[in-house]
Amino acid sequence: MSRRLLVTSALPYANGQIHIGHLVEYIQTDIWVRFMRMQGHETYYVGADDTHGTPVMLRAEKEGLTPKQLIERVWHEHKRDFDNFGISFDNYYTTDSPETRQLSEKIYLALQAQGLIEARDIEQAFDPVKEMFLPDRFIKGECPKCGAKDQYGDSCEVCGSTYAPTDLKNPYSVVSGATPVRKTSTHYFFKLSDPRCESFLREWVAGLAQPEATNKMREWLGEAGDAKLADWDISRDAPYFGFEIPGAPGKYFYVWLDAPIGYYGSFKNLCDKKGLNFDEWVAPDSSTEQYHFIGKDILYFHTLFWPATLEFSGHRTPTNVFAHGFLTVDGLKMSKSRGTFITAQSYIDTGLNPEWLRYYFAAKLNGTMEDIDLNLDDFVARVNSDLVGKFVNIASRAAGFLLKRFNGKVDDAAMQHSLLRVLREAAPAVAQHYEARDYGKALRQVMELADTVNAYVDNVKPWDLAKDPAQAGALHEACSVCLEAFRLLTIYLKPVLPRTAAAIEQFLNIASLAWHDVDTALSSATPVAPYKHLMTRVEGKQIEKLLEANRDSLQATPAAAAAPANTAPAKAAAEAEGDTIGIDDFAKIDLRIAKIVDCRTVEGSDKLLQLTLDVGEAKPRNVFSGIKSAYRPEDLVGKLTVMVANLAPRKMKFGLSEGMVLAASAANEKAEPGIYILEPHSGAKPGMRVK
Repeated sequence: MSRRLLVTSALPYANGQIHIGHLVEYIQTDIWVRFMRMQGHETYYVGADDTHGTPVMLRAEKEGLTPKQLIERVWHEHKRDFDNFGISFDNYYTTDSPETRQLSEKIYLALQAQGLIEARDIEQAFDPVKEMFLPDRFIKGECPKCGAKDQYGDSCEVCGSTYAPTDLKNPYSVVSGATPVRKTSTHYFFKLSDPRCESFLREWVAGLAQPEATNKMREWLGEAGDAKLADWDISRDAPYFGFEIPGAPGKYFYVWLDAPIGYYGSFKNLCDKKGLNFDEWVAPDSSTEQYHFIGKDILYFHTLFWPATLEFSGHRTPTNVFAHGFLTVDGLKMSKSRGTFITAQSYIDTGLNPEWLRYYFAAKLNGTMEDIDLNLDDFVARVNSDLVGKFVNIASRAAGFLLKRFNGKVDDAAMQHSLLRVLREAAPAVAQHYEARDYGKALRQVMELADTVNAYVDNVKPWDLAKDPAQAGALHEACSVCLEAFRLLTIYLKPVLPRTAAAIEQFLNIASLAWHDVDTALSSATPVAPYKHLMTRVEGKQIEKLLEANRDSLQATPAAAAAPANTAPAKAAAEAEGDTIGIDDFAKIDLRIAKIVDCRTVEGSDKLLQLTLDVGEAKPRNVFSGIKSAYRPEDLVGKLTVMVANLAPRKMKFGLSEGMVLAASAANEKAEPGIYILEPHSGAKPGMRVK
């Protein structure tokens, strides 16, 4: 049965370049979308640049441009990068559009009518020189907890404390250098804490496809009747580049109201161009499906704020939200100083094939929120082995003989060969992996089939058959089986390698391959065209050139923690990077695998859990960790994690803490709540050294 799907990826912010970390998400989405189209489903994939906010306004001012001139330029850069990597948007638009303005106002007024918008007076830091309220990341000063200088207005990167910008000591504006003053302003809030939102979200979360997302949402929601959801500030004060709030002069929609609505703004624009009924797609009782692909760093907004906004403004809610992990390069954060902050355009300028990266990412992706790593040596080896050595090699070994000896016509009887039945019978399993976004499993299965085909070729040896005229029939069959097997493998790889598949379709003289074409076959009625080389090997010098290009083009800055694959459409500036350390400094830290053998709440503490850790020593360690808001004790027992084993014991009012468990969280925990303990892969044992 044909389905109707609306699919989106997170909106990249119009204040920076697309890099390969962003591409994890867009490639993941595009593969899924292309697969769905091959299945015959009516599928629309829309996106847009997220254009509003203070950072865009200030960057435009710095460059001597208007915000509209800046976002117009960046839109063309982003669209170029997506086109280069085969991202098949049906519409790529902008949130600074009449459609998004109209929909933002409509949704806001609907929420207001539901009693879910509330005006409150809040105190903020104000720049008296620029005459503007300052976002948290545009204020610096001394940490109120440890006294560290030059810390941002929401968190300290030295001691890890979080605080309000007004708590900073000796604060100054990053924009002008002036000392901010405190000023009261009226802001508008979406009442996410309303019992109606809580009740709806508890029911909606049950339908999420990813257990990790479901668990995280339930953690954020808290226990029934004791919800932890905070109301969401959806307004900003002038001067601000964005849409003015109806009935509130000088107040503008903040990103988390108008940016997600940009999904709908882009789709509305597409509907108007194609004659589609927009309301039919987004109505609460619509039979259409709606999917959002995002980075796990913006899960909170897409699984709490966005569905509640849609539900109570009279729109359909997402069918599902699919979150992916972050990208590292050779196990490290994408760092400008290491030359691993790789922009999409530099990859193209170096002459690397975009489909190599599409395949490599796909081979590592699954349906979970696990991080993935781009190991450049592995990248070269895998692409050369799988795509050139296994896949393309099949056609190159058979095409020449078929053209020279048989005028490019296959042996129709060979289309029933037992090897081809094996390949055709794999179609349902491969399709299931694609739909579940478990591309790694899909490609492993396809490459196993390619191995089987190459083993067949090695066994029948067409090059030997070609030497004996009496073996012409056997040669014809062998070449025909090879090319039909190649066609079937191309169907399975087409969502990942669309341009290579298009070249193969031309070579085989067939129309665009759909998934149901697994049940058809090549025919002698349509001879194949002369074979042209389909793909080259990756050369080590190309990788060296890529890294060198990024070292030269990006200003070196010290590295810090792992970077998100995609933070759009969030506006938070990138976390400041800390000072570099030498390998000797790092070697002083004794990181060990630890197994949590027991976990308990700490009576009298709102933040701490007491962990009993097996670190491979005769006696377990006792550690207190401030992760109570994120985990239930019973959920942690039996898990592996990572701890600092040589941290000096610390005497606390609750007992002695004999180490530290490592966990990740956003710099601005108020805007991006969530704490995530580090979990090593299975196979690691308590006491193993992390190095």
